[in-house]
Amino acid sequence: MMPDIDNCPKCGKIMIKSKFRDVCEACYKEEEKQYEIIYKFMRKRENRAATIKQIIDATGVEEDLLLKFIKNGRFQQTQFPNLGYPCEKCGKIIQSGKLCDSCAKELRTELSLFEKEETRKQELKERERQRTYLAVKKQDD
Repeated sequence: MMPDIDNCPKCGKIMIKSKFRDVCEACYKEEEKQYEIIYKFMRKRENRAATIKQIIDATGVEEDLLLKFIKNGRFQQTQFPNLGYPCEKCGKIIQSGKLCDSCAKELRTELSLFEKEETRKQELKERERQRTYLAVKKQDD
């Protein structure tokens, strides 16, 4: 089986897709250098409570890359309490998952309503099917 080949989303070079890396080898090495810059900054006790903006300003690392590191769990929330990334629905800063608590609750509520509506539709369909069967059977008597 041939490996999947794609273009690196960062530089456009041809690369082999991997579930472990989303960029080519050269871009991965560059990202690791950027990670080391951030980590060196965050290792200092006075910087452990730094916000994303403070880290970007101090290190020059792009926000998207910093958020990628945070999402991938490269910075533990217990050690760095002010690090988070935006909820995929509303943009509120979160520290785990893809949605904040309120968006997740809203989604669960909407899903529950949808499921109830689908059940109601199925029940109506079943009743209509039974009525149709009985009406046709009576005519044949």
